[in-house]
Amino acid sequence: MTFDVNGKVALVTGANRGIGKAIAESLIQHGATKVYAAVRNLDSAQSLVETYGDRVVPIPFDLAQPDTIAQAAQTASDVDLVVNNAGVLKNAGPLAEDAIAALQYEMEMNVFGLMRMAQAFAPVLKANGGGALVQLNSVASIKNFADFATYSASKAAAYSITQALREKLGEQGTLVVSVHPGPIATDMAQDAGLGEIAEPPSLVGDGIVTALKDGKFHLFPDTMAKQVGGAYESFASNVVEANLMEG
Repeated sequence: MTFDVNGKVALVTGANRGIGKAIAESLIQHGATKVYAAVRNLDSAQSLVETYGDRVVPIPFDLAQPDTIAQAAQTASDVDLVVNNAGVLKNAGPLAEDAIAALQYEMEMNVFGLMRMAQAFAPVLKANGGGALVQLNSVASIKNFADFATYSASKAAAYSITQALREKLGEQGTLVVSVHPGPIATDMAQDAGLGEIAEPPSLVGDGIVTALKDGKFHLFPDTMAKQVGGAYESFASNVVEANLMEG
């Protein structure tokens, strides 16, 4: 399966800044006719509206409030592409006093949030011909970083769910892409102390457009990600993307 964003309607969660904003911009620049900017504060997407006019439609969305996910699926009933970018990160190692609380929070947002998004939008995408779902995971979903151990664990779980979604949504003609960025220049990366090695978020936005067009499941968009992806490629193609049940 492949997917061309030109002429399509998309929804991007957390589209008001950082990677989410870059994704929304890339989709519009590559021909998307409309992008729903799913954000907690509608005013935070105003700069996108000022730049792109009515091609950007802000709608209320908060991973912490499941009812807003269901409402977003009702409002954006014409979407062909859903990009689940929103997520959270806690700087917690496995021995930190708040490690369990951090992991519980990150699992709720990064994993259960993905599952709620998929459950809400799968019927919408099916009704609109299949379309595509893009999940923002991380290199931390493959390699655990001790200072962000709980975040890495939550992203590993999200990546596992994304693999299942690839199979299940594929049955209805929906292409699934799992995105694994390294340090990207966002507020999250800055807060995590990764600002000096972070790369532009446009790498993610443009990479998603290309991965969709090429029908690729994995996307490793930046320098660190490409290093991880290169080493992971054989396992990804021969195990993750293979149907082992066929022998």
